Amino acid sequence: MYDQSKQSELIRFSRVELGSTVLDVYPSGGDWTRLFSDIVGAKGRVFSFVPTEITDVMKDQFGKVQALAKEPGRENVEAVSADLVAMPKVTKPADLLWLHLFYHDLHTKLMGAKGATAADFNRAVHERLKPGGFYVIVDHATAAGAGTSDAQSLHRIDPVSVRKEVEAAGFVLDEESTMLAKKDDPHSVKAFDSSIKGKTDRFAYRFVKP
Repeated sequence: MYDQSKQSELIRFSRVELGSTVLDVYPSGGDWTRLFSDIVGAKGRVFSFVPTEITDVMKDQFGKVQALAKEPGRENVEAVSADLVAMPKVTKPADLLWLHLFYHDLHTKLMGAKGATAADFNRAVHERLKPGGFYVIVDHATAAGAGTSDAQSLHRIDPVSVRKEVEAAGFVLDEESTMLAKKDDPHSVKAFDSSIKGKTDRFAYRFVKP
């Protein structure tokens, strides 16, 4: 996770609020699911969604989210799993879809194993969000002009490519933030390499469904 100031700024950036319905896609350890659960309160809802493309190879991922949903005070959390693009079938209309350090994976062999593409997923997000709902993406940046070519090898993606793909699904860019930018990142090292892990240059976009 981030330091308190960055975390607070990301929460503000997401526009999540009391009573919101949130979709946290591939929640990993569940840190963001817990934060959103605290913020939306008893009248809100958090769907912690783990794609089956992930659970097919990482068997414990869904179990972790199910355990999270049973924690005291997490009655507003629902653990759900389905094929990536079937996400709308197991969730409800939402005010926010949160995608943290995962968009690049839409361009990897793992997430494409069942035929899903980034375009398919973006259309599914558009279907599931309410009018005026927000689609927030935070990810590791690669070198300008690299497009999606480093998604598999470096787990990075060009922000320009992300914006083009999401806007093609009918979204409008609402705000871009440089709060996580790191000018000294060479962009040529795998995002999980020990020399750069936790210190990558990251971008944050907030799109809105008109």
